[in-house]
Amino acid sequence: MNGQQIKHFPEFLLLQEGENFTTYCNFSSTFYNLQWYKQRSGGSAVFFMILAKGGEVKTEQRLTGRLGETRQHSSLHLTAAQLSDAGTYFCAVTQCPGSTCCLPPNLTVGSRGHPSSTPLREGARES
Repeated sequence: MNGQQIKHFPEFLLLQEGENFTTYCNFSSTFYNLQWYKQRSGGSAVFFMILAKGGEVKTEQRLTGRLGETRQHSSLHLTAAQLSDAGTYFCAVTQCPGSTCCLPPNLTVGSRGHPSSTPLREGARES
């Protein structure tokens, strides 16, 4: 994997409905593209956004993804959280076309004050 170092923060976050959050991924070197995923408790990871150009900003409903000019960092911002937003959010990068992805430690978002919501916490994953 060419020694790519990935830092994702924060690792865990509890929100109330209507609150906003931002999570970040930082990388030790540039990459071909970056993908954002969400995984609900007990479910599979679901792809929802890809960023490939330095400075790129994409919005999908209440989610805004940004890729830094140097292509070494990205942020994901969610506006007005809802219970349906609970889950684990993570980014993956592709080093070059056709290569495998590298997955960082991920962010788990749970709901504050909602007894039926138990946040899922997973460890780091790398390919």
